Amino acid sequence: MVHAVRDPFVSELERDAWSIRKMLIEMHYRAKSGHIGSSLSAIEALAFLHKSWLGAEDRFILSKGHGASALYATLHHYGRLTSAELDTYYRDGTLLPAHPAPGAFEAIPAATGSLGHGLPIAAGMAFSYAHLHGTGARVACLVSDGECNEGSIWEAAAFAAHHRLENLLVIVDANGLQGFGTTGDVLNMEPMAEKWRAFGFTAREIDGHDFVQWQSACAAPEAGRPTCVIARTHKGQGIRFMEDKMEWHYLPMNDAQYAEALADLEEARKSLEEVP
Repeated sequence: MVHAVRDPFVSELERDAWSIRKMLIEMHYRAKSGHIGSSLSAIEALAFLHKSWLGAEDRFILSKGHGASALYATLHHYGRLTSAELDTYYRDGTLLPAHPAPGAFEAIPAATGSLGHGLPIAAGMAFSYAHLHGTGARVACLVSDGECNEGSIWEAAAFAAHHRLENLLVIVDANGLQGFGTTGDVLNMEPMAEKWRAFGFTAREIDGHDFVQWQSACAAPEAGRPTCVIARTHKGQGIRFMEDKMEWHYLPMNDAQYAEALADLEEARKSLEEVP
């Protein structure tokens, strides 16, 4: 049987995502902290952006602040945070709290503890780069599908489209769950892609755990339009007992759950080694 050879860059991204996921699980276990599921769903998006999309002058805003640990683990993996800095996660006096805090690290330019705040900041930055300074820099912003319940998201979307901010990339981590239920039950925002198009965005919908699809979705903006990628993901991705379970928005792991998570990751590592 002849196997198709994988794109080496995609394979590298898959190995990066595995390493980031393992680091994240270890961080949460040591800290006895929650928000694990929200972070696991965003790892592929963060790995792709930080390895492939973001240039030296570009900026990233994590609007879904609950996913902060995924951002920290990603920044560490790509050399933007030291191991000593990462070890302070969730501890007293840390610069790496449960939601992003600005000031200490260039890669974390804004606090986004309250949902709905990151996209207005990102749109303002993109406007500044495009119309005030002419730097050519781009801005990526990761929001959640539950966060799209916030009116400030849509005010920022209208602003971005009005000012033709083609240097703005919005990613919706659409994992289908939020703090108190499914996004469909709490406040249904579907059809999501059509809503962003109605606001003047180019909208593309992908499997948010597939790096091949990430490459095509973010390849080129449409002239005069900001881009939105709706990434369909699974809360708790990569850890079977967490996947698509609302309670992993909140719960920390106990010893047995940590061991089970590590076993899932080891199985995933072996599968990656088998891919041509």
